This record gives sequence, C-alpha cells and structure tokens, in this order.
Amino acid sequence: MFEFDRPRGGERALLVHVNLAQSTDQDDLPEFIELVRSAGVEDVDLVVASRQNPSPRTFVGQGKLDEIAERVQALEVDVVLFNNALTPSQERNLEQALKCRVLDRTGLILDIFAQRAQSFEGKLQVELAQLRHLSTRLVRGWTHLERQKGGIGLRGPGETQLETDRRLLAKRIQYLRGRLQKVERQREQSRQARSKAEIPTLSLVGYTNAGKSTLFNALTEADAYAADQLFATLDPTLRKLRVSDQLDVILADTVGFIRHLPHDLVAAFRATLQETRDADLILHVIDCADEERDEKIDAVERVLDEVGARETPQLMLFNKIDLTDLGPRVDRDEQGRAVRVWLSAQTGAGFDLLREVINETFAAATCRCRIELAAGEGQLRARLHRERLVLDERYNEDGSMLLELQLSDVQMRRLVRQLELDPARFAFEDDLDRARLAGVA
Repeated sequence: MFEFDRPRGGERALLVHVNLAQSTDQDDLPEFIELVRSAGVEDVDLVVASRQNPSPRTFVGQGKLDEIAERVQALEVDVVLFNNALTPSQERNLEQALKCRVLDRTGLILDIFAQRAQSFEGKLQVELAQLRHLSTRLVRGWTHLERQKGGIGLRGPGETQLETDRRLLAKRIQYLRGRLQKVERQREQSRQARSKAEIPTLSLVGYTNAGKSTLFNALTEADAYAADQLFATLDPTLRKLRVSDQLDVILADTVGFIRHLPHDLVAAFRATLQETRDADLILHVIDCADEERDEKIDAVERVLDEVGARETPQLMLFNKIDLTDLGPRVDRDEQGRAVRVWLSAQTGAGFDLLREVINETFAAATCRCRIELAAGEGQLRARLHRERLVLDERYNEDGSMLLELQLSDVQMRRLVRQLELDPARFAFEDDLDRARLAGVA
C-alpha cells in the first residue's frame, strides 16, 4: 500500500558518522558498518564529523554538507546512511541538498528487520513498525502532497493529499494492531497450556550476534538460522529441551537486542517479547570475548526493562570461551545460587554444567503453604484452581477464603511475578520452605 524508502541490495551507500560532544551515549561505528553490510548495501565511503550539537536544519554543518554532496556526486552514491537519529525535517532537507535518498539509523534497522521477517506475525510486526516510523515522515520534499484535491465535484474545502495519506496510514495501523492482538491471544493460550502442563519456559536473550541461535541449535538440535551477522534471527523459535530424565523445558530463541533499538520496533515486537517477560528463566547470552561486553549487557538490560522483564529470574551465559583462554565453569552468589555459566556454543564445552544448573533451578521440590483471599479475589482463586495448586479451601464468615496450596519454586515465582502478589501473603508450614522461597520477590 505504501512505498517505503529503503536501501535495495547492491546499492552504493555513503556512510556518515557524527560524534556529538554533548552526547554521552554514542552509537558504535563498527556496529553501524556491520548494520549496513547486514542490509546488503555496498558501503563505498565513510564521512566522520564532530560537532558540539547537531544542526537543527541538516544535522551537519554547511561545510561538511558540501563535502558529503561532492562525494555523493563523485562516487555515484544511491543512498546516504546516517549513524544518528534524524528528525523528519532534517531528513527532508538533506535529501534536497544531496539529491539522493537519506536514511538514518532507525530506518536502516527497520529495513534489516523487513528483510529477515519470515513468519506471518513477524511481517505484521515489521510493517507496523515501518508505518509508525513513516507516519512522522509523510512531509518529505514533495509539495504536491500539500495541495488540495481539485476538479469536478472536488473543489472547495476538501482534504489535502497529505491528510488522505495520514488517514490511510491510521486505518492500516489500526488493522495491524487488531491482527497482532489476535496473534497475542493465541500465544497466550499456548503459554497457559504450557503452564498447566508445568513445563518451564526458558528464553534466550542477548545482544545481537552473541551466539544465541548457535547455542539454541546446539542444545536442541534444531536448524534455526544462525550466521555471523546482526539480527540473523528475527522470528521466535520454540523447541523442547531434555535437561535430564526428570526434566523437560521449552527453550525460546528471540530477536537479538542492540543499542538504541528503535522504540517503534520494541512496541511492535512487544507480543513476541512477552515470551521473554513470562519466561520462568531468562538465559542472557553474552559474548565473553567482546571488549564492549559490559556496555552490551547494559543495553540488553535496558530493553528487558522496557518490555517488563527486568524482574524475571536471569542466568548469564558467557559464551565463546573457545575464543579465550577461559575454561567452562559456574559462578555462584553468596547463597550458593548459580548466576553465571561459562561455555562455548561452538564446541559444546560447559553444556553439562548448564544442564546441571537448569536442573537445579527447576528441581521438582514442592512445599505446602496457605494464602487468605478476600471475597473480591475470585479471579486469583480461579487461577490457583486452574493450575491445580489448591489442596483444600475453607470459607470464613466474612466471605474471605483460606486456601491450602502445594506448589514448586517455579510456580511460586510465576504467581508473584505475573499477578504482582506480595510473597508475604503466603504462610509456609516449614521454616526451610520459608527460607528457600525468601528470595522469590
């Protein structure tokens, strides 16, 4: 329906990277170059500039703009890609001055996502993100969009072509939201089925290109696409993983994160990332050989916070030890709980340790406890019965209910997290159970 500005494979691109003195969170230049190559574009040249603050009109100053224009003409460039976020007016002014298409970092990432989306849901999510991005950029360099319709029967107030485009965009966005809500309901039904079957769900997250898909394939013997490029995996993949003779889990491979991941993409992929938010355990895959691993860990944590998964229990997997002198090991905190596993998805070193830690985390130990529900908490009572956690219940004279429960650590954590319950409401019969579950919140 709508024509998106995006670099086509084989196009010649001029890259522009502007260092801003006032910015403390600069986008990484090598990562930008990798993004460009992941989009299938030929980067013919690079222009680096430094400024105190971006120019409100063209982001760069006039001298640098003239230099970019000269290189565009001399190198026969098809598109200029900025490693910065441009406003719609800056993008329009740059296109007028350079006589070619201009895309910023957000537009480039949207294009890569559009290329990688394979599933029906993924394509819907990418289109929704693109339309949201486009809705702020309808006013480009073409003044005919601002003219009112004319002709027989169309004279008078009418509506401008720009207003028509905005109305069509709004209708399409509303339609896509409806379709994605339907997909989200289907996903929720699948999650409820897994919850009833008491199958724990583990979600692989991490900075893009940290080795998530390679680890996923090695653990589950799946054939998910894995490559040494950014955003190699877009559509989520779920597989059953046999951890031990007594434990099976569901392992979910999700899209990789990146610094300054466009907000439109985070919003569009919220349904997919709910697999991460509702997981019983997040496996945060980290490239231990990366010199910027700490910054990338922070970037992943920010996205997890944005999708509401910051409080989900997390285990860090320091991958690619085969590229270092490190060996496989498990790091534990003061309470003896595993917090880091060092392994190699490429060689399989440390897989036995990872399975031991997962098995330890989801041990089938259960405990008995009591919870008192007010008369108006019927939905919570129904949830506890639906998950078959209730052993006995009694009604008080004031209409409140006293329920006796039997549940595992995983079920306890899920209830506390998903229903925002205060762990103090659970009264344990055994002091050991109380001590073991003290850290649930």
